[in-house]
Amino acid sequence: MDAYQNSDYGFAGMTMDEYSFLHHASAGLSQNQTQTFMLVYNSRRKNPNDILLATLLGFLGLAGVQRFMTKHYILGFLYLITGGFLGIGTLVDMLWYKSIANDYNRHLAYECYHIARATN
Repeated sequence: MDAYQNSDYGFAGMTMDEYSFLHHASAGLSQNQTQTFMLVYNSRRKNPNDILLATLLGFLGLAGVQRFMTKHYILGFLYLITGGFLGIGTLVDMLWYKSIANDYNRHLAYECYHIARATN
């Protein structure tokens, strides 16, 4: 659902849940801080479709790219050397790609909040 990509917080691939989370995460920030928050968040967020494409690379022999993208380096390395845990881990990640992206983006929003609070 890309209904929010043309709103104040809109990005490609944004869901209603992500929009709601960002709205609450940026509450209490000044206009300037909110701009900083959104600029940093937009530059670092992961689109769930990109995570899905990276996961599909696992079936072509390059497993774990999605985990490297989301800063799970140890798990990414394990996927790489085990062929995505013999394909089972890659299959699970293919089913849960939205959750992987949302978890990463939620942690990123907390980091961006602290960056924005540090600015004037």
